[in-house]
Amino acid sequence: MPATAVSSRRRPTHRGHRASSRRAAASRNASAAALRFGRSAAMAVVSALILVAGVWGSWGTAQHVMLTKGREQGTVEVTRCGEESCTGPYTPLSPGSTPRPRVVIEKTVAVRTGQTYTVVIKPASDEVVRSGPAGVLYSWVPMGGALLLASVVVAGGLRRVRAGWVLGGAGVALLTAAFLAV
Repeated sequence: MPATAVSSRRRPTHRGHRASSRRAAASRNASAAALRFGRSAAMAVVSALILVAGVWGSWGTAQHVMLTKGREQGTVEVTRCGEESCTGPYTPLSPGSTPRPRVVIEKTVAVRTGQTYTVVIKPASDEVVRSGPAGVLYSWVPMGGALLLASVVVAGGLRRVRAGWVLGGAGVALLTAAFLAV
């Protein structure tokens, strides 16, 4: 084939064709950026909700253990355990606290029959929660789990691997400290 025949078969290029393909590429880039932003925003909301749920789950017990001013403090000797709770007599340690023949403490792996624990009485009830360093750490265990779960969302969903490692490390440290203290 002669050289002139090959060049005559080429399609002529038009400025309009180039401009429309640039517009299509820009539109695809904008759509991809909007999807990336949407995914990041959704993952940020999910990780924030997980952390808020961890604080919420921990604060129900932590408030009694950490804010002890004006609360009755003492010890409980666990005498009997059921499926979900243990009971025993309460001996007061704080001024104004009265002895009680029976108080209820949540049954956990850390509560054993025959052991004596320092406790704080929940207001207007006969329920007690462990106090001291072990009680504080144990009350924040739900937050430790939330930190671990949020670390996966932050590292995988937000692609912030270092922040994910920090959150995961904090969760592991909290859970380990609670395990060792209890």
